[in-house]
Order: sequence, then structure tokens, then C-alpha cells
Amino acid sequence: MNLNATMLGQAISFAIFVWLCMKYVWPPLVKLLDERQQEIAQGLRNTEDAAQALALTQANCEQMLDQAKKDVNKLIEQGQKRRAQIIEESVKEAEEEKARIVAQGDVEVEAERNRLRQELKAEMADLVIQSAQKLINKNLDTASNRDLVDQMIKQI
Repeated sequence: MNLNATMLGQAISFAIFVWLCMKYVWPPLVKLLDERQQEIAQGLRNTEDAAQALALTQANCEQMLDQAKKDVNKLIEQGQKRRAQIIEESVKEAEEEKARIVAQGDVEVEAERNRLRQELKAEMADLVIQSAQKLINKNLDTASNRDLVDQMIKQI
């Protein structure tokens, strides 16, 4: 066996193997590697976009929370003002009701006072007539006596 012929055969076989690999195996591998590289690059871009979207969403969330806090504080303030207004109105209504009840009581007391005065005048007239009858010891006309006593009471 000839060493040169074996080496030449091996070199030709290796060259054919390399040529076949470069023709049929290498392009699909390169294509797969390029696709994988593009997928990784796209994934990195997507990650960056997601990070930016997350930051934007967090900023929007913080703004919404701040606005919600402001709205809640505003509602609480309005509620407190309304509560104070309702309390003030209730106190005012109670004062008006108190004044109305007191005025009504005063009217009733005055009416009762007048009624009692009339009763006392009538009783006093009857007592004066009875006293006069006893003094005079004579039976006079009751109507004329009453007129006389009424005049005397009015003078008093």
C-alpha cells in the first residue's frame, strides 16, 4: 500500500465531505443560527418594550392613585361640609320649633290667664252681690246689681 495514494484518497474524500457539508449541511445550520439569533434579538426588543410599557403603566397607575386620593379627599371634604350644613340646619329648625312652641305656650298661658280673670271677675261680682244683699237685707234685681258691680270692677 502506498502511503501517498492513501493520503491523496483521504484528502479527496475529506474535500468531498467538506464540499457536501458546505453545500447541504452548512446552509440549513447557518439559516437555523440566523433564525435563532433573530428570535433572541426580537425577544430582547420585546423585553425592552415590555419594560418601557411597565414603567409607563406604573407611572399611569401612580397618577391614577394620586387622582383617586384627591377625589376621595374632595368627597370627604364635601361630606364634612354637608354634615356641618345638616347639623346647622337641624339646630336652626330646632330653635325655630322651640320658639314656635314657646310662643304657643305663651298664647295658651295668656288665654288661660284671661279666662281665669274672667272667672275671678264673675266670682267677685257674685260675691259682691251676695255681700250687698246681705248688707241691704233686701232682694234687688240681680241683672242691675251685676251691671253695677261690673262698672265698679272696671273702675278698679
